[in-house]
Amino acid sequence: MELLKVSGDRLVTRDGTPVALRGVGLGGWMMMENFLNGFPGAEHQARDAVRGTMGAERADRLFNRILDEFFTDADAALIVGTGLNCVRIAVNYRHLADDTNPFDIRQDGIRRLTAAVDACARHGLYTVIDLHAAPGFQNQSEHSDNPSHHAWLWRHRHFQDRLVAIWEALADHFRGRAEIAGYNLLNEPGDPTGEVIGPFYRRLVDAVRAVDPDHVIFLDGNRYANDFDVIGDSFENTVYSVHDYAMAGIRDATTYPGDVRGQYVDRAALEERFLERTAHSRRTGTPLWVGEFGPVYSGDPAVDKHRYAVLRDQLEIYREHGASWSIWTYKDTHLSGLVTLDPDSPWSRLLQPIREKKERLGTEPWSTGEEGIGHILAPLDELLAAEYPAFDPPPFGRRWYVRRLVRELLLGEPMLEEFAALFSSVDDAGIEALAGSFRLDSCVQRSPLLDTLAEFSRD
Repeated sequence: MELLKVSGDRLVTRDGTPVALRGVGLGGWMMMENFLNGFPGAEHQARDAVRGTMGAERADRLFNRILDEFFTDADAALIVGTGLNCVRIAVNYRHLADDTNPFDIRQDGIRRLTAAVDACARHGLYTVIDLHAAPGFQNQSEHSDNPSHHAWLWRHRHFQDRLVAIWEALADHFRGRAEIAGYNLLNEPGDPTGEVIGPFYRRLVDAVRAVDPDHVIFLDGNRYANDFDVIGDSFENTVYSVHDYAMAGIRDATTYPGDVRGQYVDRAALEERFLERTAHSRRTGTPLWVGEFGPVYSGDPAVDKHRYAVLRDQLEIYREHGASWSIWTYKDTHLSGLVTLDPDSPWSRLLQPIREKKERLGTEPWSTGEEGIGHILAPLDELLAAEYPAFDPPPFGRRWYVRRLVRELLLGEPMLEEFAALFSSVDDAGIEALAGSFRLDSCVQRSPLLDTLAEFSRD
């Protein structure tokens, strides 16, 4: 494998051979998320809740054993066997730094991340290291391990200094590793003013380049990889990373082509949105890279056939425009993974009451609906519209704001107590059984998805 670099609108090897990255995100591993792993709240809240039930030592053993089983050489072999050539590894900063010793780098986290890079390299897979959750939280959502709706990274220099220190350590450790396609410095940033991210990106890129001048940098735009105007275009050897989730692939969508939340979505609409999102890359003549995309699958074949139609249209659009891509995500409990947990696995059975309650209360906007709480949300929407007609909070306005506060925080976080209680009687054998639920040979492969990706991974 050869070190990649940006040459015009292509990623190329040293001798100029173009390389198209077609990969998958590794979420739910070093960055756990509630809709991927099954717990309520944010990752650190779930871990802390289980520590309160099992004790810190045994709870940490459980989560470490899950990490051991979640991604191994067998998983890398499946990915490359599908025809993919890249894994975007999502990482929570908490694996790399401890809030009680904020500038000390955790070597155990570095070792675990390195083991994944090595496993991928053994199978000929490039990796992109993606910092998915930053100190102080770079966006307003749980997938940055944020327990609130504020992104404090952009307000406090302390958090920014810690993020720079983490990336300096990663760049120092991984410099010269040709198997790494590049560094995705910050997943889906949400700078509420748009005034801090540009100068901070320049500072962060310069710090990484001072340590490792060679690896490609992947930069997500502001507003969750949508707005690139505020970050500028003066970065060398850089790929501007867009995320291209389609409305027709979310839970609310039942037909395609068809209406979703008042918008008609068909292939033309998908392409129009893709072109809008990649306008900055095309204007700057830099490589097109879709860092995340992918539908949510319902388990209902009648609905999922429409989700696969959305996916095929997106992959055809990427092929026609010469875009590299990384679908989200490799493994999860049931929603989007190439591989999912068996519904009869110990982890799935243990968390079934939590899954049912999350579904009933609609606590996760990405994976659950509002059918059970619409009578609560509608009056709040109407009240805010009447009393604060100009209220348009970042990142996505009033409707998003209400759902973050009510569904995810007010109704979701109290469920942590019930979640933790499920682990009260888990013994050592139970720890091994729960962790084993995430082992590849215990999981279910989503064959139609794997087959579709295999088809579009061929040149």
